[in-house]
Amino acid sequence: MHSGGGMNAQSGRPNGAPDFTELHVDQQLCLALQTSSSLITRLYRRLLTPLGLTHPQYLVLIALWEFERPATMGELGERLSMDTGSLTPLVKRMETAGLLSRERDKQDERRVWVAPTARATALRDELLTVRREVVRQLPITAQQIAELRRMLQDMNDAISRADQTD
Repeated sequence: MHSGGGMNAQSGRPNGAPDFTELHVDQQLCLALQTSSSLITRLYRRLLTPLGLTHPQYLVLIALWEFERPATMGELGERLSMDTGSLTPLVKRMETAGLLSRERDKQDERRVWVAPTARATALRDELLTVRREVVRQLPITAQQIAELRRMLQDMNDAISRADQTD
């Protein structure tokens, strides 16, 4: 038997040549996630812009409402997976817009407490409507959304844990 040369009849590649199909763009999870994130954020942007909000501002508000109390910048950053360098200017802009109040901790000057204002709280019903409209526009069922979110959250948690042990 001849062991070298020749072409593989199924793949059309030379015998023994590596299969690079896993390097094809459509095989990349990172691109699928990035594209989905961009498209979903665009849906939110269309609905949030008339309310004078950006998508990151929406996320800050819903995270603060979830706490049901003022939160520290550290807690907020952890909840949103945002670093201080990204979160601080966002929170400052929201304070300037009258959506948040910030207050330094009296015992520890390094700690800053953040809370939604009455103006922000007045947007809560409208933001619930925005979220429901985004979900309505997605071409998958509520059950599929919940399953996909669970899978992604599990993956994110596992990657974060692995990162911390390295």
